[in-house]
Amino acid sequence: MNYNSLYKLVSTRQATIGVIGLGYVGLPLSILFSKKGFKVIGFDIDKKKIEQIDKRKSYIDRISSKEIAYILKKGFCTSDFSNVLKCDFIIICVPTPLKKNKPNLEYLKFTIKNIKNFLKPYQAIVLESTSYPGTTREMIGSLLDKKFNLGKNFYLGFSSERINPGFNENSINKIPKVVSGYSEKCLEIIKFFYKKSFKNIVPAKSLEMAEFSKLLENIYRSVNIGFVNEMKLVADKMGLDIFEILKLAKTKPFGFQAFEPGPGIGGHCIPIDPNYLHWRAKKFGIDTKFIKLSEKINLEVLKFIISKINFIKKNKNLRKNFNILILGLSYKKNVDDLRESASLKLIEYLNKKKINFQFSDPYVTKKIQTRSIDLSKKSLKLNKKNLKKFDITILMTDHDAFNYDLIYKNSNMIIDCRGRYSIDNKVIRA
Repeated sequence: MNYNSLYKLVSTRQATIGVIGLGYVGLPLSILFSKKGFKVIGFDIDKKKIEQIDKRKSYIDRISSKEIAYILKKGFCTSDFSNVLKCDFIIICVPTPLKKNKPNLEYLKFTIKNIKNFLKPYQAIVLESTSYPGTTREMIGSLLDKKFNLGKNFYLGFSSERINPGFNENSINKIPKVVSGYSEKCLEIIKFFYKKSFKNIVPAKSLEMAEFSKLLENIYRSVNIGFVNEMKLVADKMGLDIFEILKLAKTKPFGFQAFEPGPGIGGHCIPIDPNYLHWRAKKFGIDTKFIKLSEKINLEVLKFIISKINFIKKNKNLRKNFNILILGLSYKKNVDDLRESASLKLIEYLNKKKINFQFSDPYVTKKIQTRSIDLSKKSLKLNKKNLKKFDITILMTDHDAFNYDLIYKNSNMIIDCRGRYSIDNKVIRA
């Protein structure tokens, strides 16, 4: 086995691809590689996921069970990391959460620990998990350099994932793919590999530039969402409707890109990723003020919603045991993704204050268990009778599946966090 052999395996689609972490990034990626003719071995420590895949069943709402079957045409999924020996390319897609507002790379460290004894010459590892600039070189490169001649008989790179949950899981190959390598030789083989599955490959000049670019993309959104949420607070104090203001601003064909205000931020990219760069920047003596300010504003939106609840309670003379209906639990519309959802943060508050509530979300069909919530309630079916039971209906996530006319006609008061309704004696903004 040599570099040319690996090149040939990719060229003839005989290379075996190991994908570690079969979540929101790893599963769509495994399906894509399988569709492109490669044998894929999927790895995950969650044995329930492996069982589901073996049964040809999907555990992510936007990915059909039919798509899962592609992986099993040539490959298989397992929790046994010794199968890394059979792989030519190893793609790491494990979670990178926060712990006390600092990067928590325990899943990446666990992965490296579990695969290091099964690595062999002329394999390639690509990190797709989002992390701070320097992670790939320092955490993976330093380990590989002790065992291999990195860049000559082993290849390392970073490639940022660009999956937009609910929109492009089944078309990720159409999104430009940023790739990078530990050395020119690493970049060459990694670029060639991704070209077999993605339409447009964008090479970065270094691992760190590629890692930084991913964080920059997400921080750009975080800062702009923070800005428009602050504008919402200002407009509300002036008695103005931010959504109507945005309609006017959007008519400018240059120099303006609209971001929508909402009930807070969710997912992984916006609440988590900016803190990775903030933490790293501190090591270089830089205090990234925009990152922390936007985070602060986006968290304050929850207080804004609570103030609206209290406003209605006071002005409508609600009974002591009033009822609230939360519309939408996922962090964005038309998906089942609850990661860092603003709705869950609102539920934490309602639980703490012992306020009665129920929720309706067509995408949430299972019991909800997070680090801070154990919710046994089921999603409420929306009909005339059920809607009238609630003193306040809060639109948190504007799923297209909701019947907005039905909701408006039969709700007593609506707190609209998404701009679906015009403001009147029944609707207020938050």
